[in-house]
Amino acid sequence: MNVTVNPSVINGAIAAAASKSSMQRVLAAALLRKGRTVIHNPGSSNDDMAALETIQKLGAVVSKDKGSLTVDSKGVNPVSDMINCGESGLGIRMFTPIAALSSHQLTITGTGSLKTRPMDFFDEIFPQLGIRIQSTGGRLPLVIQGPLQPASIEVDGSLSSQFLTGLLMAYAAAGAKDVEIRVRDLKSKPYIDLTLKVLSDFGWKVENKKYESFHFKETSIAQWPDREYTVEGDWSGAAFLLVAGAIAGEIEVTGLDVLSAQADKAVLHALHSAEASLSLEQNKIKIGRGRLRAFRFDANECPDLFPPLVSLASFCDGKSVIEGVNRLTHKESNRALTLQEEFGKLGVKISLQDDLMVIEGVSSVKSSRVHSHHDHRIAMACAVAGLRADGPVIIEDAEAINKSYPDFYEHLKHLGAGIE
Repeated sequence: MNVTVNPSVINGAIAAAASKSSMQRVLAAALLRKGRTVIHNPGSSNDDMAALETIQKLGAVVSKDKGSLTVDSKGVNPVSDMINCGESGLGIRMFTPIAALSSHQLTITGTGSLKTRPMDFFDEIFPQLGIRIQSTGGRLPLVIQGPLQPASIEVDGSLSSQFLTGLLMAYAAAGAKDVEIRVRDLKSKPYIDLTLKVLSDFGWKVENKKYESFHFKETSIAQWPDREYTVEGDWSGAAFLLVAGAIAGEIEVTGLDVLSAQADKAVLHALHSAEASLSLEQNKIKIGRGRLRAFRFDANECPDLFPPLVSLASFCDGKSVIEGVNRLTHKESNRALTLQEEFGKLGVKISLQDDLMVIEGVSSVKSSRVHSHHDHRIAMACAVAGLRADGPVIIEDAEAINKSYPDFYEHLKHLGAGIE
């Protein structure tokens, strides 16, 4: 599908979509905590739907009502020997250790770019936990057979924190006691904060020792009452809306928690550094155009902010620098090269210098035809930049947004963007 974005001035108010980072973790916790969980404000992205299908294949019973989901679970009891996590990196890395709580032999697979992402982490760690595993040269599909037996281990956290999220959840549900997971070079610490918050909200206690080790305390789940949980607004998707407001108008975004553990709330720091017109109110963020000066931002802990911040930097006066390029290799695309290629078509010069990305700002980007590379965040970044183009910007494979934010184009149109 192609989408055409026309130069536009936007204004109005919009509610942030549900966070897929929160939604997927809540679904995993609802599966693991034996009992009933009612989830309000559930997400509807492709990743969310893949997670919903996964917990059902692992034994949860799900019913839907307007604005909520009810999950009834007796723990991990697979009803299928094939688990497909779609194209969700978090899904595959989180649910694989969770699925290994079962003694059933299971095949874990995915689609799209997920098939090429490295999974040899499991080849190294699972045998230490009593789990049989067979991979395809460190790639999908994985054939596993548990049950997982919690033990004190050391893991490498430099590639992704998502592997650790899966282990933390599986250890907690397995009743791990007096064991710890030691971590070397942990990246994306705020995502681990989010995992620990969800675990705590569902009754599991994990001691975080300066992100260097995580110690488990035994938790009884037999008497846990039914519970309700509201999925918070998504800072990752809202980052694109906030940048759109900073470069193309004045808008209000509601439904975001400024105290959230989500890593991508750091977009506020970048917007402040760029001197966008920014105002924080209770449950409301007002954002508008300022002079927009070049900024420097460390994205090592929040690499998903690279695409929206490249859109922002494209209209800042001077050269902006974003640190953390090495975190972009194993995404839906190699985002460093993809951003350089697609924004180059828009007339924005991006240079890569070791772990730095340098973006030279322009007054307006060029009318052009760009491609998402099947990457949801690249599609959204190009769409936002197109609001300040000198003519139409056509985005090919624009439906890639469905992975995380299926209503993105409609939300931009609601704010007055000319999108066809």
